[in-house]
Amino acid sequence: MLKPRVVFGRTHGSTLYFTLFFKAEQADLGFALLGLDSLESSRLRDGFLNTAPFSDSHMPRGLFMHTQTLKADLLLLTTAILWGVAFVAQRKGMESIGPMAFNGIRFALGSLSLVPLILMMDRRKNGRKLLPHSDTRWRAAWRSGLPVGLVLFGGATLQQVGIVFTTAGKAGFITGLYVVMVPLFGLFWKQRPSLGTWAGAFLAAVGLYFLSITQEFTMEFGDFLVLLGAFFWTAHVLLLGWLSPQRDPVKLACCQFAVCSAFSLLSALFFENFSWQAVHNAAIPILYGGFVSVGIAYTLQVVGQKNAPPAHAAILLSMECPIAALAGWILLGETLSLRSLLGCALMLAGMLLSQLATIFRPAPQYLKMRASSASHK
Repeated sequence: MLKPRVVFGRTHGSTLYFTLFFKAEQADLGFALLGLDSLESSRLRDGFLNTAPFSDSHMPRGLFMHTQTLKADLLLLTTAILWGVAFVAQRKGMESIGPMAFNGIRFALGSLSLVPLILMMDRRKNGRKLLPHSDTRWRAAWRSGLPVGLVLFGGATLQQVGIVFTTAGKAGFITGLYVVMVPLFGLFWKQRPSLGTWAGAFLAAVGLYFLSITQEFTMEFGDFLVLLGAFFWTAHVLLLGWLSPQRDPVKLACCQFAVCSAFSLLSALFFENFSWQAVHNAAIPILYGGFVSVGIAYTLQVVGQKNAPPAHAAILLSMECPIAALAGWILLGETLSLRSLLGCALMLAGMLLSQLATIFRPAPQYLKMRASSASHK
């Protein structure tokens, strides 16, 4: 019997994934359940990628495997760089266009950018293109994409509005707190986080204090909104943990992007002064957020996580946070005080500790929501 457990998760404004491990009696198969950004779950369910057994250490052997791992690590590092710089694009885009319109167009482009990948994978698997009207998985993806897209809309909106009032670097680190929140929320399903997870959460909380809490014990409005958004990202991951095993993960990603785009554009019509001139002025940030951080980075992660050990992926993709701060400093001239830098360092340490402690922990039964749901049908 397969016993799933959450391993780690990453997110930013347009990309999100988390990892599960399934322990079987005869094999130990590690794969990533795709929320917005990975195809590893399809190894077992859809066969998009070749299923590969992992050793206890999850480390490749031989020169060929070493080369494959090195290439995968470079792809994941590139992905983290693209995601980190995306926070700068989000910040820069707010100079010309409202946050709702920005997200609406950006996620529409992100959804469209996945269509070629979906068609290519369908052709690779079936020898032909499966169009929405002829593929039942599209209909299933749309049914699940609606609730997931609504949660994504909440997280993306809070983050995008919050980034107007804070820096790209702070937004990157505060958003990354969801990595620590996900295993802690397992308490609602009677799952006990490891000691390392609690220690990581403590470090992250102390880091947040140094990063965002002032000497008057107040928090900046933008930081507060981004922090609220982190709770939505956490809910998003857990919701995907329930739905992804039952759906084509890439089609689900495409559909939830489309749903988020639709609600964002509808909100922009009611709450913002929308103009095509504003879209033109923010064209570069919008294109980067839609095509680069979703389309290109998504594909790189899909390829990279095929051969990267989970610990490598956890560390490399966590680099998104410091890269966001570095990109904000280089491209926008944003600076952080020594107190804020200490907070960033503690938060990054907490995220890594939480992820790695869960990866190397013996697999408990986790996320029983799916089994519980099936038993009540």
